[in-house]
Amino acid sequence: MTTPRDTPASRRVRANGDGTIYQRKDGRWEAAGYVLAPGNTRRRVRVYGTTRKDALAKLTEKIATSNRGLPVPSAQGTVAAYLTYWLENVAVHHLRENTHTRYTTCVHRYLIPGLGKKKLTKLTAKDVRTWLNQLRTTCQCCSRGIDARRDQPRCCAIGQCCHKALSPLTLTYIHSVLKSALEHAVREEEIPRNVARNVRTGTPRPRRFEPLTTDEARRLLTTAQGHRLHALFELALHTGLRKGELLGLRWEDLDLGSGTAAIRRTLQRTSAGGLTTLPTKTRASERRIALPTRCIQSLKLHHEQQQREREAAGTAWQPNGHVFTTAQGGSIDPTNLTRAFTTLLSKAGLRRIRFHDLRHSTATLLLEQGVELVVIKELLGHAHIGVTATVYAHVRLRLQRDAINTLSTALDGPANDESTRDDGNDAPPCGATVH
Repeated sequence: MTTPRDTPASRRVRANGDGTIYQRKDGRWEAAGYVLAPGNTRRRVRVYGTTRKDALAKLTEKIATSNRGLPVPSAQGTVAAYLTYWLENVAVHHLRENTHTRYTTCVHRYLIPGLGKKKLTKLTAKDVRTWLNQLRTTCQCCSRGIDARRDQPRCCAIGQCCHKALSPLTLTYIHSVLKSALEHAVREEEIPRNVARNVRTGTPRPRRFEPLTTDEARRLLTTAQGHRLHALFELALHTGLRKGELLGLRWEDLDLGSGTAAIRRTLQRTSAGGLTTLPTKTRASERRIALPTRCIQSLKLHHEQQQREREAAGTAWQPNGHVFTTAQGGSIDPTNLTRAFTTLLSKAGLRRIRFHDLRHSTATLLLEQGVELVVIKELLGHAHIGVTATVYAHVRLRLQRDAINTLSTALDGPANDESTRDDGNDAPPCGATVH
């Protein structure tokens, strides 16, 4: 009679649900068992090892994961294949066209060349971290062949590497795109976890900007007097509206009687649709703001000017209801607005800044006037007050320093002597108000 001890290791009977294990003809050990699969079904998986113990450990790990309710990964393709699928079938339906274009560029320029050949199910946090570290220290002129395409090479093509590395902000953006793609793979039960979330890239410093000072803002508005888009520049500097929000503004959104404006849409140029009116950037961006008296008067004058242009254009007028249009009533291209703004800065003798810095200028000037952060957050249409606090942290720090210095000046005085020392019997003096 054969006892279990006499039975060969490859033929030992295991408990129900533990799977089977045996040695193949090529010498490797194979273990097979049923595990949880996507769709609340079960399927048979096979693992291999050089020893019986190795194969058994792999199968035990898969069965234990299955018992915790995590389905076995079903994706068998590479990271490149999944990223392509994600861009073409998922992201395209959830992102704006310009955002999708930036995601596509990021995937094809960085993610696929760096991680594309790896199996999606085999990707680890160590792989992501190693790749990001390499990307952080690699010269982009060399890795992407930028120097080779220049008319006059000045880097790796002539043996003088410029070490042009990616900025921390760009690295964070690349990492976030990868996290978004893998997060969807987890939701579709293609992989059990998002390994990119276990990698920390650090918090990059906010992009530096140089807002206009009070004197510079006055000079800009003075120079803009008589400009065809004077009302636009004045509205931008007084309300902090984004460029697309200004160009997407319609007369029906304005209530000049009550002095309010409803921000509902934005105008952007897309590669597919050209100049397109889209919903606001976020739900918080859809808001109603109060208009200063100065802007109300400018908008009334601008409306009269637009009526004269409409009469002059005749049948060539393009009615679209926008507040700010071309002389023929068409939508203003954001690029053309940038050119007009740059020309205005030069005419005013001011340093060159981005149009978006007018928005930063509005918030900075309001902070310096003592306006509460929550009011600025509502005016700018930020989703969270933390965004406002982070972007303008340097302004708040400067205001704190000014306040502390003011307090120090108020508390600083001549040393008390015996003749002026308070004996505690007199009523305490009234403290001076600290501004």
